[in-house]
Amino acid sequence: PTTPYVEMSFGMGKDGFPAISMTHYAALRYCRWLSAKTGHFYRLATEAEWEYAARAGSTTTYYWGDDPKVAGEYAWYFDNADGKYQKVGLKKPNAFGLYDMLGNVAEWVTDGYKADAYAILPMDNPVLFGFAEYPHVARGGSWDDEVDKLRCAGRLFSDAAWKMRDPQLPKSKWYLTDAQFLGWRVVRPAKVPATVEEMIRWWTSFPMPK
Repeated sequence: PTTPYVEMSFGMGKDGFPAISMTHYAALRYCRWLSAKTGHFYRLATEAEWEYAARAGSTTTYYWGDDPKVAGEYAWYFDNADGKYQKVGLKKPNAFGLYDMLGNVAEWVTDGYKADAYAILPMDNPVLFGFAEYPHVARGGSWDDEVDKLRCAGRLFSDAAWKMRDPQLPKSKWYLTDAQFLGWRVVRPAKVPATVEEMIRWWTSFPMPK
């Protein structure tokens, strides 16, 4: 591959800013690296887990209620973010004490995207594993979205256009040049997979065995 034309972390992931622009593959590999470094099992949340954490017991459009006029107290979005990502933890958290679940940067989850995924998956913590590069799901909306895109139930799915301006040939499997609105959040689940093979499935998004 050719040398990246800019420093691809865009200076993020330090000094209180979210890490951005990493591919789904890179996020999974980070979870694997972090697990090896710490001795604890880390992975991306499933889409269902993410929504549970974001809602924090609420059943409203946003975790603060249904009124978009107070969004600025809880989230960074198009109207207040000054056209860029912001430091984390500056807005009010949800009822679980989690910051920036909506807005600032959208967050990768484990799942591949399928429009009717919830209709075809089991009700008990469904997850749609898939090893294709696109599409995967990101949740929460970002600094570049209008407030209606920050809904707890809103779904965003990845697209090849997210690395359209990548000048490398082949294009990087690590960075998304056109997705500075995208980050991720890791989870440390209470139930650790029983086998190495199960762990690897979470770090590679292999489909479930039949």
